[in-house]
Amino acid sequence: MNDKYSAYVSLAGRILLALMFIPAGFGKLTNIGGTAGYIASGGLPFPSVLAVLVGALELFGGLALVIGFKVRWVGLAMALFTLAASMLFHPFWSVPEAQQMVTKLLFMKNISVVGGMLLISALGAGALSLDERRSGR
Repeated sequence: MNDKYSAYVSLAGRILLALMFIPAGFGKLTNIGGTAGYIASGGLPFPSVLAVLVGALELFGGLALVIGFKVRWVGLAMALFTLAASMLFHPFWSVPEAQQMVTKLLFMKNISVVGGMLLISALGAGALSLDERRSGR
């Protein structure tokens, strides 16, 4: 594969992964009450504070992926967050049988995204990114 192909595919991959986070973060930040209620249903403390923090992480982390800013750190943070959220809110192993298929699908989708975030963390943003521009290469 040539460098131009890799640059555009890397950009496309970052954008596609960010599409999971940007709308979710925006939705959380524009509905703090609903998000806090959902977080509270998971038994987590300080649901209103967590709603703001999670919404900001998803929105700004997603935007950082799109522009290619600090993606190695962002990828790692998003991978850890997505893994934790999957374990807490999509525990297919402990839901009633009627809910297992959908819950497992959501869990596995998220775990796949964790894999993508780990790849971004390991490989970096690629040529079409703010990280690359700032490095002067």
